[in-house]
Amino acid sequence: MVVTIALLLGFQLLGITIVTLLGLPVPGAVMGMVLFLFALMIFDGLLQKTLPVVNVLLAHFALLFVPAGVGIMQHGERLAAEWLPICASILISSVLAMAVTILVTRGVMRLMNIKD
Repeated sequence: MVVTIALLLGFQLLGITIVTLLGLPVPGAVMGMVLFLFALMIFDGLLQKTLPVVNVLLAHFALLFVPAGVGIMQHGERLAAEWLPICASILISSVLAMAVTILVTRGVMRLMNIKD
């Protein structure tokens, strides 16, 4: 268990280091996840070795939202004052994300000659 957590944290640290050194406009944790995905595809057995710990972490995934909830409570006044721009940006970005997902999916399906 400790080895798997150290491995996950190592990939996160590697991602942060790469993003910092190269000045990339993505979060380091995301880069770490991409690197971990590549490692899962390259090394046979890595998934089986990490899966038990990852399942435990995913079972307690809701705990990761506690800091966000505390932040909302701490900034309640600001959220009340700026609710309209916040809601508008969430709505617009959600619609744009769905539209881009649809377009990319259609493009990939067209490239792969997959029919609806």
